[in-house]
Parts: sequence; structure tokens; C-alpha cells
Amino acid sequence: MPPLTKIPDDLRDLFEEPALAHVSYLNRKGQIVTFPMWVDLDGDHILVSSPVGSRKGKSFRERDNVSVSVVSAKNPWHWISISGRVIDIQPDHNLAFIDRMAQKYVGSSYERRTPREIFTIAIDRVSPSRSWGSR
Repeated sequence: MPPLTKIPDDLRDLFEEPALAHVSYLNRKGQIVTFPMWVDLDGDHILVSSPVGSRKGKSFRERDNVSVSVVSAKNPWHWISISGRVIDIQPDHNLAFIDRMAQKYVGSSYERRTPREIFTIAIDRVSPSRSWGSR
């Protein structure tokens, strides 16, 4: 059976609830680094954000492979694990993306009004929680 490369319909709700993601990547020393991050889905790609000039942004530019896991805040057995690549980096104009994420996660605009970037992650492999627990 070929690996899944798209988010199954029954797991797309993870990107609608304020479920925190864990994004992992390799730093310059080859160490795995993991950060909890706000996450979005644009249909076929994962979107995350970071301040301009951040270590994450530098690492994403140098090594584009990332892993993203999202676990439902409502049911720990409802989760998804994704392997992918950063394929695009764009400025977050007027902080529209991070403000939308802040509304979703904390119910208000983002407080730190410094320039940010949006990272688009193409999905290479999806591991769904289908066989784990019940919803």
C-alpha cells in the first residue's frame, strides 16, 4: 500500500480546532529540534509562521525537511503525523496570518507586532490515527 500523501477527510478537523502542533526539524549540528506551534491547513499544505530572522526560518531555508504532529485537544487518540518539506516562504503582510492564528488559538489579535514569515510545507507522508482509540 503506497504511503498517504494527503490529509484524510476525517482528520481535517484537527486544523479547525485550536490543536497545537509540534514541528520538528534538524539544526546545523544535525540535532532534532521540536517546537510547539500554531498550525493551519490551506487545503493541501501545512502553514506555520515565525518571526523574520528566527532560527527556525534559517533552518527551514538550509534544510527543508520537517515533521509536524497535531493531537486533538479534545481526544488524545485523534492525531496526525506528517513528514514534509518547506516549499515556500512568504512575508506575513500586515500580520494577517498570525492574527488569524491568534484568533483561533487565544481569541485575540497577535500581541507582538514584529515582521513574520509564513512557511508552506508540502506533505510527503501522512500517518493517521485511524487504528488508535475511538473518537
